[in-house]
Amino acid sequence: MKKRAVILAGGKGTRLKPYTITLPKPLVPVGDDMPVLEIIIRQLKFYGFDHITLAVNHMSELIEAFFKDGSKWGLKIDYSEEPMPLGTMGPLKNIKNLPENFLVMNGDIITDLNYAEFYKFHTKNNPIFTISSFKRQELVDYGVIESDEGRLTNLREKPTIDYEVSMGIYMLSNRILDFIPENKEFGFDQLMLKLLKEKQEVLVKKHDSYWLDIGRPSDYETAIKDYQAKIKKDFLV
Repeated sequence: MKKRAVILAGGKGTRLKPYTITLPKPLVPVGDDMPVLEIIIRQLKFYGFDHITLAVNHMSELIEAFFKDGSKWGLKIDYSEEPMPLGTMGPLKNIKNLPENFLVMNGDIITDLNYAEFYKFHTKNNPIFTISSFKRQELVDYGVIESDEGRLTNLREKPTIDYEVSMGIYMLSNRILDFIPENKEFGFDQLMLKLLKEKQEVLVKKHDSYWLDIGRPSDYETAIKDYQAKIKKDFLV
C-alpha cells in the first residue's frame, strides 16, 4: 500500500534562535551533520511512505536545494509553497490529490513512533482525525495551595504535574479538507475546536517511549546529547 505524508516545514524557528539565524529549523543538524528533517524522512521511508510533500515557506529555497526530488532516499519529495504563513493545518488546503488517508507531522520532531502502526490504527478505525499523544511531566517550582472560602485545605510543595500533549503527528482522512478554510491561517487548535463543535470523531493514540519536539535551545541540546546514545542507534532505520 502506498503511503503519503505531509511534513510541515514552513516555520521560522523563532524560539530556537540563535541556531536558526542562518538555517531553517528543519535543517538544523542534530548529529553527524544530519538535520532533523532528514532523520524524519529516513524513518518514514523505512515505514513504507513513498511520497512526501514538504509544506514550506521560510527559507524554502534551502530546504528544496537539500532534499530536491527525494531520489537520494528512494522516495518522491515534492513541495507546497505557502503564499503566506498558514499555521499548522491551513497548508493542507493547497496540496492537491491528497489520498483518502495521509500522515501530517511537524518537521522538528524526533521520536521512535512506529509510523506504519499509527497509519494502520487510523485506517482500521476510520475517524476523520487521529492524534498521536505523549505523557509529559512538569515540576512546579512553587508550593501549590488549595483553599475553600479563604481557608487552606491542602498544600503540595513543588508537585509534579502529569499531562497529555499532542506530539505534532497526525493521521487524517481527506474529509478533513471540508473543515479547513482556503488561504487563511488556521491552526491545529482551531481545527480541533471546530471538529468538537461539529461532533466529528477524533481519536487519540498514546505513545509512551521517546518523543522530543525541538522547539527551544534546551530541546535541541537534548537532541544532540541523545543522538549517539539513542537516536543514531535506534531511530535511524
